[in-house]
Amino acid sequence: MKASRFFVSTLKEAPADAEVVSHKLMMRAGLIKRLSAGIYNYMPMGLRVIRKVEAIIREEMNRAGAVELLMPVVQPAELWQETGRFDKMGPELLRVKDRHDRDFIIQPTSEEVITDIARQELRSYKQLPRNFYHIQTKFRDERRPRFGVMRGREFTMKDAYSFDRDKDGAAKSYDAMFGAYRAIFDRFGLQYRAVAADTGAIGGDLSHEFQVIADTGEDAIVYCPDSDYAANIELAEAVAPAAPRAAAGAALAKTPTPGKSTCEDVADLLGVPLQTTVKSLVLATDERNEAGDITGTTVWLLLVRGDHSLNEVKTGKLPGLKAGWRFATVGEIEEHFGCKPGYLGPIGTRKPVKVIADRTVAAMSDFICGANAVDFHYTGANWGRDLPEPDLVADIRNVLPGDPSPDGKGTLAIQRGIEVGHVFYLGTKYSAAMSAVYLDENGKPQPMEMGCYGIGVTRILGAAIEQNHDERGIVWPAAIAPFEAVICPIGYDRSDDVRAAADQLHDALAAAGIDVILDDRGERPGAMFADWELIGVPWRVVISDRGLKAGTVEVQGRREAEATALPVAAAADTLKARLRG
Repeated sequence: MKASRFFVSTLKEAPADAEVVSHKLMMRAGLIKRLSAGIYNYMPMGLRVIRKVEAIIREEMNRAGAVELLMPVVQPAELWQETGRFDKMGPELLRVKDRHDRDFIIQPTSEEVITDIARQELRSYKQLPRNFYHIQTKFRDERRPRFGVMRGREFTMKDAYSFDRDKDGAAKSYDAMFGAYRAIFDRFGLQYRAVAADTGAIGGDLSHEFQVIADTGEDAIVYCPDSDYAANIELAEAVAPAAPRAAAGAALAKTPTPGKSTCEDVADLLGVPLQTTVKSLVLATDERNEAGDITGTTVWLLLVRGDHSLNEVKTGKLPGLKAGWRFATVGEIEEHFGCKPGYLGPIGTRKPVKVIADRTVAAMSDFICGANAVDFHYTGANWGRDLPEPDLVADIRNVLPGDPSPDGKGTLAIQRGIEVGHVFYLGTKYSAAMSAVYLDENGKPQPMEMGCYGIGVTRILGAAIEQNHDERGIVWPAAIAPFEAVICPIGYDRSDDVRAAADQLHDALAAAGIDVILDDRGERPGAMFADWELIGVPWRVVISDRGLKAGTVEVQGRREAEATALPVAAAADTLKARLRG
């Protein structure tokens, strides 16, 4: 490939609307061009990366026994109405009507369509297990698209769906996909972690996220450096304190705390550790009749230690809160506590509330909490003596670095990550809703056990750049770089010797299976080098009249500080060894 026949379009400065590093560099390197908010043209340089990502995915999915098909972008609403997601999914689901006023959606995912295929095609236990996948355009109408391809509206995903006879078979399919994903991300050359995760709105019982490690990542990944434990912070368990609750050592006192409404301010005022305070959060659940009218409301008081934060995902899985909860209104708070927020606590509420204490709080004694009176807190509060034991003790907080690992093999650490893949065990959530059944050995219909497995193809580009860049531009892993090597001849348009050597080396590298581009544009060396450093090609070969007189060319890796002079005849073999070694 010669640069004059390709399309190289770089910018010195990123557009003003580019936010994160990957967005800026993808725009500057000419990988993408903005068409609309969250919608991009993938230019030739960016498309080469996408195709390499897709090729690796296809190879590993095929190796794992999955079969590729292609499902449409536009899907009939009837299928989504069968599962209830047409109404439940919210404004992120783009709904459209055709000329006959029939409802359709622009797919954000394909569970309904693949389940429809399965219920028509997979009728017997003899046809199971089965795994279908496709790589297709998706659309989610994000409220505020941002960060380039990281949070765009239109994107490309690989999604796969497994169908099995029973849970044991589904578990084997899940493990096969988990292994395939590890192979895929290993081949990408990215630093990543596979972490236990919440299943979220898609449903299911078992889930892992594949997170590319990056300081700019939106997600917090919890892991134990001394073991294999890893989980998304939403799911990471905060282990209960090992020591039993200490006996009360102080008297309960209603202590003035004028103007101090936060745990931090109260701790500073009283000169005590923040860990001795308890934070109050008030939630509400509404009971509704068949018509959807509210017939009653329950108010819940959740207690976490002053230096801890509430984990809303864990909270949403508790008895009484699973059906949905909201933060209580100021009116509901004043009605039940007789006080405005900032001084709330579990002692002396005006009306009964359900009290849920975090494991850590349930083990505390002589703690400080709101007194349900403005400008006052209780000190020396103790369970059993000053207030009843909580209605429920549960893990409702986010873990912190240094907390014990749930597997008992060390302490936890936290790093940032970007979610680029997710595997779910769905069970019968969709097959039951859509009557996707097979006939077993006895001729009886049974719902299929399903799993689903997604990789954000275009998001891989952004995540890879967030992890691999420097002040000069992108630093691609070789496996997904737009080109593996670039030949930069100095004076290609002026020197017959340089041109001949460059052409000969290009042909030799191509014959060796190296994806190489020859920059024959006649650019000045500084501008030429800057372009390819910005684009992030892993290896550069510089050919000049001076070097040829010495019988050498200069080879330099994108991460290397200095070039290495090599004999012209050895350049091809050296690059092949470094790229394929």
